[in-house]
Amino acid sequence: MPENYIPGTTLPYSEQSGMFAMFIPLIRATDGLTLSQVCSITGLEASTIQNWVKRGFVARPIQKKYHERQLARILLISSLRESMRLESIGELMAVINGSADDESDDIISEERLYDYFCETIKQKNVSALMPDEIPSLVERVVSDYSSTAENAGERLKSALTVMVYAHTAAEYKQRAEKMFKEMRTL
Repeated sequence: MPENYIPGTTLPYSEQSGMFAMFIPLIRATDGLTLSQVCSITGLEASTIQNWVKRGFVARPIQKKYHERQLARILLISSLRESMRLESIGELMAVINGSADDESDDIISEERLYDYFCETIKQKNVSALMPDEIPSLVERVVSDYSSTAENAGERLKSALTVMVYAHTAAEYKQRAEKMFKEMRTL
């Protein structure tokens, strides 16, 4: 994990399985998270999250509270925004789960998708894989996935592979910027 943070957050990475599970007690104890709590977790500005909701990339909060589905989507978007245009991220999420406001067209829960994403990144970093090895890693990570929706497994694998490539590109960008900054001080 880059900088040892959970993807899309300002929280330190832990070795626990199912990254999203750490947020569930928090969300349930407070019957949803307020916008300021989501901002604290993600490091995002409130206006950024509100913009994503307004543009339909994230489902509207329920009584001003963000629940599991919304938080997972926010974390995914936050994880990808360094290397992908917001509109492209929205299209990618729609390939997987259709409209952000409609759960009936989802092929996977946002929380499980986030867990698959985190698990793939963790294994990629541990294995130091080459880019052409990422699709087979994704295949292994989602091996327990099943759905009756047409082409759901292939859509999930393709989208998750894109997400991991995008996240990897952001890691390389950060490394390049750090190296360039160090180089300028020589």
